[in-house]
Amino acid sequence: MNHVKLLLVDDEKAFLDTITKRMEKRQVDVTAAYSGQEALAVLEEKKKMEVVILDVKMPGMDGMETLKQIKTRFPLVEVIMLTGHATVETAIEGMKMGAFDYLMKPCDIDQLLEKVEGAAEKKQKHEEKIMEARMKEITNQRV
Repeated sequence: MNHVKLLLVDDEKAFLDTITKRMEKRQVDVTAAYSGQEALAVLEEKKKMEVVILDVKMPGMDGMETLKQIKTRFPLVEVIMLTGHATVETAIEGMKMGAFDYLMKPCDIDQLLEKVEGAAEKKQKHEEKIMEARMKEITNQRV
């Protein structure tokens, strides 16, 4: 995996620690956050974050509210929703709000990595298109 910058957000410390260790073993650059508020602070501070794995059920700011904030403030960051309490409605709502994908806990680490890679690729393609558009703008202004 080509050094994806990943943010894991979950209020269950044991789960988060386990996933973080498993991701790091696979050379993924992981940052952990234990709440929606903490996740937003990390995204504000670390501008290069590409993918967020976000738990749906958290006390305080839940995953859906956090997703809404991420998509408003950091629209290019891709979000994968993760839950042990999945409902089809929540999955559909998350996707409508801009989530890249949705997985049930416990999830297979390889499947999760596959989703993270796909999300990172999507973000990189968006950024390339934006850069191309800006370059066209600049070159057209010079003509």
